[in-house]
Amino acid sequence: MRENTGADPATAAVAEKAVALSVPAAMKSGLQRRLLLLLLAPLALFALISIYFDYEAAGNAALQQDQQLRRLAPLLADSVLAPGRTADDIPVMLLAPPVEEFLKARAGFAGYRVSDADGRFLGGDAWISMVVPTTREPEFHSMEENGVTYRVVVQRVKTAAGELILQLADGSDARQQWVRSVVVKVLLPNLILVLAAALAVNWAVTRALRPLLALKEAVERRSPRDLSAIDPQSTPSEVRPLVASLNRLFALVNDQAEGQRRFVADAAHQLRTPLAGLQAQVEAWAQAAMAPAAGRQLTLSADRIMALRSATRRTSQLANQLLALSRADASQMAGQPVHRVDLKDLCESVLALHLDAASAKGIDLGLEVRFAQVSGHEWLLRELLGNLVDNAVKYTAPGGTVTIRCGPLESHAQVFLEVEDDGPGIPAAECARVLERFYRVPGTGGEGNGLGLAIADEIARAHGAQLTLEAAGSRNDAAGGLRVRLVMRSPV
Repeated sequence: MRENTGADPATAAVAEKAVALSVPAAMKSGLQRRLLLLLLAPLALFALISIYFDYEAAGNAALQQDQQLRRLAPLLADSVLAPGRTADDIPVMLLAPPVEEFLKARAGFAGYRVSDADGRFLGGDAWISMVVPTTREPEFHSMEENGVTYRVVVQRVKTAAGELILQLADGSDARQQWVRSVVVKVLLPNLILVLAAALAVNWAVTRALRPLLALKEAVERRSPRDLSAIDPQSTPSEVRPLVASLNRLFALVNDQAEGQRRFVADAAHQLRTPLAGLQAQVEAWAQAAMAPAAGRQLTLSADRIMALRSATRRTSQLANQLLALSRADASQMAGQPVHRVDLKDLCESVLALHLDAASAKGIDLGLEVRFAQVSGHEWLLRELLGNLVDNAVKYTAPGGTVTIRCGPLESHAQVFLEVEDDGPGIPAAECARVLERFYRVPGTGGEGNGLGLAIADEIARAHGAQLTLEAAGSRNDAAGGLRVRLVMRSPV
């Protein structure tokens, strides 16, 4: 079995790069995430800055509140006019106007307490918890009552009723309400803003990336053999440098592939002339060696000449097939003009060329043709059919049958061209591989090069069609057999 060379390296390189460009399915999400992060990160930073300034504002308000409580504490002491009639009675008090206004403005969220020097309640609001100050300076503490956090100033002072402990409570402390204020006024609005911005940015980024995704899909849909330039005008200006670089790469790879095709074509063409001359001489020697007058003394020489003739035939056939393979390249034929081809005439002419070879093996080579036409390249279709018939005759056992068929399909929008034989056939698992260049099914006899079906498949692609290989029962119901069919559009 010959080594499978596959597609040429230049085309394979382009195929790899086309696959590499399909990574933008991941690139899109990565780029989109980066854009979202870059756009939403400043919003989150602004939210943190807003929280910081709100906290600072709450701290300033709390400081002002402490100063107000500090100023009101002496006025509360001045409000004590005289002691009670007994030690347990509330002192006689007349709240100073500032203190009275303070309590009225915060009704339900403010209060005061008057206690004796030992902390015993004398008057005011008993719910204010007692804190005994250690100095005569105003002291501040916090307490919670009925879910409200109060800021309380306590001070030991001398009044008209003697030494008393006075407490003034304020439930509107900005620092105590700061968490609720941040949640309601800062975090919640900013969270809604960030979510709305995320949706808007995601929509905008998706629309902005749509041309890039269209470019990615266009490259993905390309055949590995398609090295034509991408239209830069159909892409955003930011992507045009990338498109220009891709076009330069395609041009370089195309030039390299074209150079390889020219080399194969030139090499095959140059090989044909000396091989034809060599084959002509060997054929003459073979005929002389097999002549009855040559005698037995030439028997050994005849065997060697026959082996040499077989080798030159194979080499000449290989050169012809390489040339045909180079000429049948689908990308090369894309720009060539097409003509109407009469498949019935084509089948009849190909049958005439292979009739002698079939008769020599006792093979029944027949025609089942109806009028059908296609738009294409006649010399390529002739090469295709010739390869299929040559393979069928070569691998069909003596006494077998090979049938060439063509005609319109039932829809009349398509026509078919096929060759059927009752040879050994091809296993279903090998049907895809036999279309590869230089591949032969293991154990196959004969002197083939593994190029016949590859050339036929290349020609089929050049005509926008595809070869199908399937098992076919022969006329004598023997096992095996192969039917190779080509379906093409009928010309309008």
